[in-house]
Amino acid sequence: MKKSICLLSIVASTVLLGNEVEVPTVNVAEKINTKVVKDISEDQLKSADLAEALSKNVPSISIVRRNGIANDIILRGQKKDNINVLIDDAKIYGACPNRMDPVTSHILTNNVESVEVIEGPYDVENFGTLSGKVQVHTKEPTKDLHGEVNLNAGSFNYRKASATISGGTDRFKLLLSASTEKSDQYKDGNGNDFYEQQVENGIAAKSDREYSKDNQNHEAYTKKTLLSKAIFNIDDSSEVKLSYTANRSDNVLYPNTPMDADYDDSNIYTLGYAKRDLGKYSKELNLDYYYSDVDHPMSTKLRDAGKMMYMTNHMKSSIWGTKLKNSMELSDYLVTLGLDTSVRNWRGESHMTSVATGVDSAFNTTLASTDTTNKAIFAKVEKNIGKLDLEFGSRYDHTKIDADSSAKTDRNYNALSANVFATYNADKSTKYFAGIGKSSRVPDARELYYGNTNNDLEQTKNYEADLGFEKTIGNFNIKTKLFYSVLKDYIYNKTTSPTTTKFENIDAKIYGIEISGFYYMSDFLSLDYGMAYQRGQKDKALEGQSDKDLAEITPLKANLALNYEYSIHKLTAEMVAVDNWNHNDSDNGEQKLGGYAIFNLKYKNNITKNFEITVGVDNVFDKTYASTNTYNDIKYVGNGKTELLNDPGRYGYINLRYKF
Repeated sequence: MKKSICLLSIVASTVLLGNEVEVPTVNVAEKINTKVVKDISEDQLKSADLAEALSKNVPSISIVRRNGIANDIILRGQKKDNINVLIDDAKIYGACPNRMDPVTSHILTNNVESVEVIEGPYDVENFGTLSGKVQVHTKEPTKDLHGEVNLNAGSFNYRKASATISGGTDRFKLLLSASTEKSDQYKDGNGNDFYEQQVENGIAAKSDREYSKDNQNHEAYTKKTLLSKAIFNIDDSSEVKLSYTANRSDNVLYPNTPMDADYDDSNIYTLGYAKRDLGKYSKELNLDYYYSDVDHPMSTKLRDAGKMMYMTNHMKSSIWGTKLKNSMELSDYLVTLGLDTSVRNWRGESHMTSVATGVDSAFNTTLASTDTTNKAIFAKVEKNIGKLDLEFGSRYDHTKIDADSSAKTDRNYNALSANVFATYNADKSTKYFAGIGKSSRVPDARELYYGNTNNDLEQTKNYEADLGFEKTIGNFNIKTKLFYSVLKDYIYNKTTSPTTTKFENIDAKIYGIEISGFYYMSDFLSLDYGMAYQRGQKDKALEGQSDKDLAEITPLKANLALNYEYSIHKLTAEMVAVDNWNHNDSDNGEQKLGGYAIFNLKYKNNITKNFEITVGVDNVFDKTYASTNTYNDIKYVGNGKTELLNDPGRYGYINLRYKF
């Protein structure tokens, strides 16, 4: 697989060098309750990390920093299964119980055209959208032959090369994109790499989980990817679309957890059929199928604990799903009806390996093979009444969770979700909107069955209301959103001892405000801005605890971007600022963190029609800060403050792009 990716990259680069075709722009419509981040493959050139790109562009999204590349996201205080992350309508679930391989790590920025973020329970087409949906759209093939080659270099010996080629005929279009990248350990603002942060935090003095002498300067990761996508137009009203996405990551370091990823391999396959204007009762018919899998062994072989004998926990996950959806116009209503089903499997096994002999022993099941089978029916109705736009959605789910172990109890869940969203278009420049909805998500196999546990957990329900307005005054735009979320049977990880945690159901509330918009100061100068603030609290403190603060509720966060664009030049100055993290769940591992403001600079020059250069510096003032707290829903190295991981210090980069 790795040789195939490299070969495709070389072939694509060679084919592209002799053609001149203008690259088309892909436009994504943005609804009032949706934030669309566009042109990601064009603009987010620092690295391939999609989580970092989203945190810079969406104020309500924060990064969960685990290492240099495979980072997670928090949306309105929610992560994991509480938000739904889709890649071209396909689902993929990480295999690691410690969140080493979140969904956003299986797709890279160079393959992403845009991302839609819907906050709240306003999605009935997909299973498990509790508090938000993040829809990733990858590049689409085009009829005209075009492509690009990117070469990127950055601080900490970061190196990346990628190539894309796309073309076809009126009937058939094909896109191929491949990339390879690697990086050493980044250094924080104090100049400490991963091992030096472990020493600074006292991990080496308290455990054998620090990196061994031979691995203290180990590469942070290597990564190779492939995206292939084909569209076959059967006729003017129907088409078939296929895609395959591959990710191969090796030796990914996670310094504040006990293990590192030996490798992280994933595959995503999709097949879709669309037929338009089929008849009176079918404006568009869609039938979609997807399959994805993740293979993820993690081990202690790079740590002091693994010098003589190391442990490997080999986890695997997969999911397949299919959806049938039909849209039709009945009088003045747009009605969509659909069936949705999926089967998710998750399993794991650990063993010990002797360094001297290479012999494996002490095999143990860490997660019994577990199938989560979902079957659902959904409906949506859209109606325009003068200046009022109404949307109503409903979904009924039946879910069965079956573990291949007599020691585990099978679970069954039924849920009815529904929402109403209204937009009042007062005039061309003013909109008011409001929504109310209820959604749910079932517990996953780790929360129910990992290790020796057999937890009796209810599914989480979210009852939420949203309210806001959008106003444009000349060249100034502002959008304000308020939300209030009531979480019933919220699945929460409680610390029962310094080294032991347990999942249980609690009731909690999250509420907040978001403000965003833009200001065109002149033909050349513009400002993008955003701010998000949330508070989260348990209805009552957990038994044996006193702290009612909910974990992972990011403090007040502000994003500002000043853009200057003239002729072939574009200069962007960014600021990302976060307040002190004072409202933290100290009973469950979180700690007080200082606020910070970091500044980023980026300059792009279109030297010729086909060639451009981008240079940038992130964290210009080399600030030492930590964006991610230490909630004990994962296993950390050490105890208390020893687990904290600082973000990268000053980072410079350069990207050369040749496009056709």
